[in-house]
Amino acid sequence: MSGGTRSPAATPRRHPRPRPHVRPPGRPGRRRPGAARRALAALAFLLPTLLVFGYFAWWPILRSVTLSFQHTNLIDPPSWVGWANFGYVLTDPLLATTVRNTVWFVLLALVLGFPLPLFLAVVMSELRRFGALFRVLVYLPVVVPPVVAVLLWRWFYDPDYGLFNQALGLVGLGPYPWLQSTATAMPSLVLQATWAAAGSSVLIYLAALVSVPTELYEAAEIDGASIRRRLWHVTLPHLRGVLLVMLLLQIIGTFRVFTEPFVLTDGGPEDSTTTILLLIYRYAFVYGDYGAAAALGVLLAIALAALSAVYLRATRRWNPS
Repeated sequence: MSGGTRSPAATPRRHPRPRPHVRPPGRPGRRRPGAARRALAALAFLLPTLLVFGYFAWWPILRSVTLSFQHTNLIDPPSWVGWANFGYVLTDPLLATTVRNTVWFVLLALVLGFPLPLFLAVVMSELRRFGALFRVLVYLPVVVPPVVAVLLWRWFYDPDYGLFNQALGLVGLGPYPWLQSTATAMPSLVLQATWAAAGSSVLIYLAALVSVPTELYEAAEIDGASIRRRLWHVTLPHLRGVLLVMLLLQIIGTFRVFTEPFVLTDGGPEDSTTTILLLIYRYAFVYGDYGAAAALGVLLAIALAALSAVYLRATRRWNPS
């Protein structure tokens, strides 16, 4: 009788237990020869890029710093003058005016140019139709060459035949001296700069708005939240990191404004639109003092670096990253 034996189907089949992974013998922390070869190969591939990037990006910076301590016309051999260029620049009576004009341009650009792209992006994200068409129209000024765009706006601002005065004349207003008055010249430059640069910011905000979960908007709509409350309680908190970066980039970019005052007003009237970069241009290419131009450029770079450091430290706790 075979009652004490189990059939093969009733006997559970045992699988062999996995063997624990055992490290090959060797010294801890010692790198394999293959890893070192791969690192050297990666460095060999990266070296030409670093050399090209360093020659076109880092070498001009080092050359400008060296030039700020020299007196040269870029033809004769330069002479070392120490801190004399910095002393000359800091005692220039026009420096205070250019700093004041640049700061005024930055403030106006922040008030007008910073919230406008965000507003346009939020409105365009709510559109159900023609969204692509509006994105093309908003980005179109960015593809126009800057000098061409500024010349176009100079015709807009023309006191006799300009588009703005002709349009305002239809309702009995004007004409206004947009670029010829010290009161309206700088706001006119800010308006043109905002029109030219808003398209890129709108696209960045639109890309950031895609990352906001749609469930939050749906929940807010179910709770009866208005568009303003959805913007304040849902959109802005999720865009906080992007807003902080865009604000810093706008501050740095507007401190370096040059094309608009150079082409539209040449710093006038009465130096009311002479900015720091326009003064650097005059030092170098009008007066031929390249050392003073480099010194003022170095001072501007130091000021922007310090401002960026203070900004990042002050906004560190609000930055989600």
